[in-house]
Amino acid sequence: MTHALAADQGRAHTLRLLTFNLQVGIQTSAYHHYLTRSWQHLLPNPRRRSRLDIMGKVLGDFDIVGLQEVDGGSFRSGNVNQVEYLAHQADFPYHYQQLNRNLGRVAQHSNGLLSRLRPSHIQEHRLPGTLPGRGALHARYGKGPDALHVFVAHLALSRRGRIRQLDYLSELITPLKHVVVMGDLNCTPDQLNAHSRFCMALPLYPVRPLLSYPAWQPRRALDHILLSTSLEADAPRALDQLFSDHLPLSVDIRLPTACHQAIHHASDQ
Repeated sequence: MTHALAADQGRAHTLRLLTFNLQVGIQTSAYHHYLTRSWQHLLPNPRRRSRLDIMGKVLGDFDIVGLQEVDGGSFRSGNVNQVEYLAHQADFPYHYQQLNRNLGRVAQHSNGLLSRLRPSHIQEHRLPGTLPGRGALHARYGKGPDALHVFVAHLALSRRGRIRQLDYLSELITPLKHVVVMGDLNCTPDQLNAHSRFCMALPLYPVRPLLSYPAWQPRRALDHILLSTSLEADAPRALDQLFSDHLPLSVDIRLPTACHQAIHHASDQ
């Protein structure tokens, strides 16, 4: 199975993005599953592999995918690096895993990036917080001021922790021009807008807020794809439930010509 970039499908300067907290492949469709299926956070389940196969078929329609709550290959996942596995299933030539909380052979809590474009640079950031284990993955496409910067982040549950983490992200994005921040930010659009430092760092407008949690009866917009004003958004949507307690979110973005040229000039070198 091969997949072409959106730009090669008659939509020049367009990339298809998706963010997904996949909850390590645990099927969750009711609140009581947090209790009755909690053992799957520590122990393997033979059905997890088939769920990943279904996820891979969906992810294959996109150009850049940000993953949260993905396992890097431990006992609970049957020693399967889920980032690598999904990249193989969806035919992504580039994939990256950020290990944020290392519980040895038991669990490898990670963020992930799947990409059809070759990033010019990848950087991992450990986000501050009372409890360690939150991170952001920064992929740069192209070089110079017109490079595209994609951040995949998973923020803390606590308000205090999120404020510190948004402060940290603010420092990273302030000098940049073309930016995407996507992931499970564990806060609503109103809570994001209340963080003045983050909002002032770079004009990041929310792709139409989409209810993503809980997946079986979405009531809260906790997952986000935020874009700098230099990028245009098309067709934002929440996808159908893919076993996790969060829905995947997707959007097509249109790149300005200078950004498109910077990306493809770097990929040709």
